[in-house]
Amino acid sequence: MNGIAQAGRQAMQAETRILLIEDQATDAEIEVWELKRAGMRVAYRCVDTEDAFRGALAEFRPQVILSDFSMPHFDGMWALSLARELAPEVPFIFVSGTMGEEYAVRALKNGAVDYVLKGNLARLPAAVERALQERDERAARREAESALREANERHRATFEHAPVGIMHADADSGRILLANPRLVALLGYSEDELAGMTADDSVHPDHRDADRADYREGMLESELTSFSSERVMLRKDASSLWVERTVSLVRDGAGKPLYFIHMIQDITKRKHQQRKIARLSRIHAVLSGINSAIVRIRDRDVLFHEACRIAVEQGEYGLAWIGLFDPQTLDVTPVAWAGIGSDDLKQVNATARADMPLGEGVTGRAIRERKPVYENDLSLEPQKGRLRVEALRHGYGSVIALPLIVENAVAAVLGLYAKGAGVFTDQELKLLSELAGNISFALEHIGKAQKIEYLAYNSEQTGLPNRTLFRDRLQQRIANAQGDRRKSFSVMMLDIERFRHINDSLGRPAGDDLLRQLAERFKGSIEETDALAHLGGDYFAIATRRAEGGEGVAQLLEQILTGISEQAFPVGGEDLRISPRAGIALYPADGAEADGLLKNAEAALKEAKRMGHRYQFYAPQMNARVAEQLKLENELRRAILEEQFVLHYQPRVELAGGRVCGLEALIRWAHPERGLVPPGEFIPLLETTGMILDVGRWALKRATLDHAAWRAAGLKPPRIAVNVSVIQLRREQFVEDVRAAVSEAGDIREYLDIEITESMLMEDVDGNIGKLAAVQAMGMQIAMDDFGTGYSSLSYLAKLPINSLKIDRSFVSQMVSGPVQMAIISTVISLARALNLKVVAEGVETKEQANLLRLLGCDEAQGYLFCKPLPPEEYKRLFVDSNSEQLLQ
Repeated sequence: MNGIAQAGRQAMQAETRILLIEDQATDAEIEVWELKRAGMRVAYRCVDTEDAFRGALAEFRPQVILSDFSMPHFDGMWALSLARELAPEVPFIFVSGTMGEEYAVRALKNGAVDYVLKGNLARLPAAVERALQERDERAARREAESALREANERHRATFEHAPVGIMHADADSGRILLANPRLVALLGYSEDELAGMTADDSVHPDHRDADRADYREGMLESELTSFSSERVMLRKDASSLWVERTVSLVRDGAGKPLYFIHMIQDITKRKHQQRKIARLSRIHAVLSGINSAIVRIRDRDVLFHEACRIAVEQGEYGLAWIGLFDPQTLDVTPVAWAGIGSDDLKQVNATARADMPLGEGVTGRAIRERKPVYENDLSLEPQKGRLRVEALRHGYGSVIALPLIVENAVAAVLGLYAKGAGVFTDQELKLLSELAGNISFALEHIGKAQKIEYLAYNSEQTGLPNRTLFRDRLQQRIANAQGDRRKSFSVMMLDIERFRHINDSLGRPAGDDLLRQLAERFKGSIEETDALAHLGGDYFAIATRRAEGGEGVAQLLEQILTGISEQAFPVGGEDLRISPRAGIALYPADGAEADGLLKNAEAALKEAKRMGHRYQFYAPQMNARVAEQLKLENELRRAILEEQFVLHYQPRVELAGGRVCGLEALIRWAHPERGLVPPGEFIPLLETTGMILDVGRWALKRATLDHAAWRAAGLKPPRIAVNVSVIQLRREQFVEDVRAAVSEAGDIREYLDIEITESMLMEDVDGNIGKLAAVQAMGMQIAMDDFGTGYSSLSYLAKLPINSLKIDRSFVSQMVSGPVQMAIISTVISLARALNLKVVAEGVETKEQANLLRLLGCDEAQGYLFCKPLPPEEYKRLFVDSNSEQLLQ
């Protein structure tokens, strides 16, 4: 659509204020009549004197001025001069019967935008529309120029005040062309000094070769426009810093490289923190591995050797050893070791005697002080014993000794050696102290039957009864309560929302710490007659008979939950507030055995989490629903293997002539016992379980096979549209899945379309654009189904590679209810027209709906008015006579 036509349409939609300078009222009325005849809505005022003209400019504020050239009381050229002075933005058009070419040229030079002869007023509407358009374009240009100035100022301010270093470097020579204040401060050079350097000069020598390769191979010799890397740079004082640098290449219009833009962020602290975190993570791995060993190993010497091995292999310590301490002689005898230099330890003893040089090392001090002791630079005092001499000989610079305390006495010591100096920090010390404590705990219980019994019936993290012991206690309560309904009780199962997130973000020890604190908090909220257990993970259970009936149990549970959630838990240096959820089963109503009560309490808990409730009582239908869903899932898996699904087809009809122009494939389940099952009963479960991927591929293949069979029979079937699930679209291999499915049936992509719902498209717009464009390139067409229900952005809608919009049936069914519903349909059709898309209406069931849709310009429709979905064998009658059938009567 050209600009004049667009301006004309806008003029017809909005009222245009026109000021006429005319001494003949009849001429003025003719001009206005001519504008209205062209479809313009006009408000006008007519003047023939200078004073009246000045007043109208101020009060009427015209959008266009139409002026006669020669009048007895007011000269047209003078009116033009006044208009350019008082209202320079208002277009001025001469409308005259006496104006010659010479005066017309002078008028245009003085600021008039056009002139129209009264003998040719048919040209007047176009002149007015063009004047309005040119006025709007001038305003837009001024606004754009103002925005450009503001943008340039913002860019300058961004460059000057950016929190990251920025520099421009010549693409050929690498010479620094420009540097911002942050880069000057970061590197310590002045602007003048940087101007005499190249971008390579500030890069650490170890990184320069890789840096130049990034420039040459990564950008100058390829189409890559930017890359990011982490590099070490050098300051003017020769100190180094880690930076994260993003480099972009700017080219001219012909593609020639001009200059590089470097964005440089100091990440030195982050790098140090990453190294610290990596080391702490290794210690966490050691802690976890040794804890696992503690649980499975029952022999002390085996545990010692395993602990040393884990410390070296997972903790990346160079050497680990454990020595037994003799409190009588104060000697330490190594009994387990791993790592480089461990063979030398077999010949070396240590001591805790303070009067000997050997006892002045970390081992003797750790035993005497009963706490970890470390040194971060062994070279400072190399004379302290043979252990230190051997450690230095093997290149170790840091050492820590951890006393293993059993029954309040030092039983052994764990020594760890690391390469380099400055290894051990306070945080590392905290974790290693926990490690030593765990080993000490294991030593205290190894070989004792109490340990085995404890782990068999109690939670290792909390010390509470575990599921086995809790089940036994529930069974005892049931035995005591049988035959006496007054001894009813409730079982509450609780867990912590987002507990896994706490474990992942703060670490397993922090999660275990939270569980221990929870156990103590629960203990404070129950009485001696209650049974409390930790069932595993973050699941806890309480059995109580302190309250009877739903209301009383709910009140008691509210007290327990409030006691848990109202006060924060100090964990990992943070105060955490948690939200527990609970499920409740009542004895005997919800189960007469311990296993049944536990299962039903867990079912209620899952329902509470699913519904977002704080707690939920058990209801029998919960398990029934779960069982029914499992049954349906198994039947669907069998249906996939046995290909019990079938496709029915519903035609799309051209509203203008009634011709069948396409088919939509609709899946049905031919259940061997229930007959045809509608999609609403099984599609959601296919989506949830992921089986929709197999069924979706089958549907594409089946549709192509049916189309091929019709054509082989001499028929001329139209294109088939197949619905695609959101699960299919999310797959990175979606395009390849579609190509493979249709290729198996002979690759008839020119006869196949796919339908995607609006909400699916909006889930990952940018990613879906690429996938659908690839499908279109294969020859398929794309339809947006259920349009109007997914809140799509118009800006994205224009970018989507789709061919048609399908109006959702909910809008079609309501379209005759009132003007609002009709306006919605009309707007959607107009939008589709503007985007050059076909419009298909779904769910058309009455002739009234079909007629209204046709009058509104809708292209196609489908629904029970024309034909219900039919199996493929019944469609042969629709394809007779070269598809010329008429369904719209």
